[in-house]
Amino acid sequence: MAASTSLTESGTSLSREQALIQLLLAYLLCGLLFMLLPGTFFGVWNLFAISIAKSATSVSPAWVQAHGHAQLFGWIGCFIMGIGFYSIPNLRRVSTWSFWEGWLCLLFWTGGISLRWFANVYQWQWEILLPLSANLELAATLLFFFRSIQGHRVQGGLRHKIESWAVLVIVGTIGLIATMGLNVFETFRLAISGASPVFPASFNNKFLTFSLWSFVLPIAWGFSAHWLPIFLGLKPVKSKYLNFAIIANCLGLIALFSPSLLVSTILFLAAAISIVLAIRLFEAGDRAPKTQGVHESFPVFIRIAYTWLVIASLLAVWAQLSANSHGISGAGRHALTVGFLMTMVFTIGPRVLPAFLGREKLYSKILMFLALLTINTGCLLRVISEILAYQNYAAWAWLMLPLSATLELAGVVIFTINMLGTFVQPTMLPPQR
Repeated sequence: MAASTSLTESGTSLSREQALIQLLLAYLLCGLLFMLLPGTFFGVWNLFAISIAKSATSVSPAWVQAHGHAQLFGWIGCFIMGIGFYSIPNLRRVSTWSFWEGWLCLLFWTGGISLRWFANVYQWQWEILLPLSANLELAATLLFFFRSIQGHRVQGGLRHKIESWAVLVIVGTIGLIATMGLNVFETFRLAISGASPVFPASFNNKFLTFSLWSFVLPIAWGFSAHWLPIFLGLKPVKSKYLNFAIIANCLGLIALFSPSLLVSTILFLAAAISIVLAIRLFEAGDRAPKTQGVHESFPVFIRIAYTWLVIASLLAVWAQLSANSHGISGAGRHALTVGFLMTMVFTIGPRVLPAFLGREKLYSKILMFLALLTINTGCLLRVISEILAYQNYAAWAWLMLPLSATLELAGVVIFTINMLGTFVQPTMLPPQR
């Protein structure tokens, strides 16, 4: 009887794990789709048009915002939510039918982002589609949040102190809710006014900054503080610097809504530097990095990513100190989204996703390196050329913009091929009987 019960529980556990892998895989595939088409390809299209016209205003702001929303919330959001659902501890203790929240969340999230892209690009019935898209995204966020709380709840009260890295992830999740709330507010305001589906420039700049520093960056920092000491053989995280980064970042988010953005950018810079010091990325480690299964350049590109983070923060401060700063601020945002975030995903993703998906190994280490090399080369050219061209420092820099965009698109395509090659490998889980 005991053996029979054990076999039943083992079969049920295997079934749950396979169901979770299918759920994670669905999120990752949707994220790759958003990254490749409405995200990067659409962004390249816009950049070619800007380069030909030699004017940053030659492309419709609605198209630029459609690209940015799909890029930030489409692929980054799908990756974070998918890994989030997969990582909920108690989700494996319930029957598989309870995974419906994950699938419903995916439907709401991808549906909302797709409607937002369609409304911005085609502007058909946008007064209805824009608020609907925002409400679907908010509904997905709340569903993800409450399911996470239920899954992480410890019976009988809190048994241990929450670690600083987990606080950052919690802050990022709350930041996502706040971001989606702002999104709902602005889309309803635009729909009522009936003027245009485009967020006003002043609001859009603050909205993008708030989205990045309240949601994506805290979560990226939290997982970095949790994983990188293990992966890179670093010394233990310095909690005081990590706590300072949390405080500085939160204060920066509050200052973001003041008349002057200089204070917020300085606080964000302090938070970025504190994170680097907390994780001790540029200190000698205690042991050799764990590069099994990934390219040997893994530790180098992690450090390059965090260098981009500091560069982006410095450019944001420079932009606030300059009278005409459109090119500087745009270059800083690109250094943050592509230089830091995309490099982190292209580095950490090949390291953890094959194991999460039950695959034996990454499809290709060489493709991992090529994706990272091309994306960082393209980002470097983009940041330099955007400052030189948009600030009217050098007319020839307009010609560098298409080259930078082509390199970044190539990096995205290579990464996508590598991930798809990994996904189609047979799982290492034993077949169900």
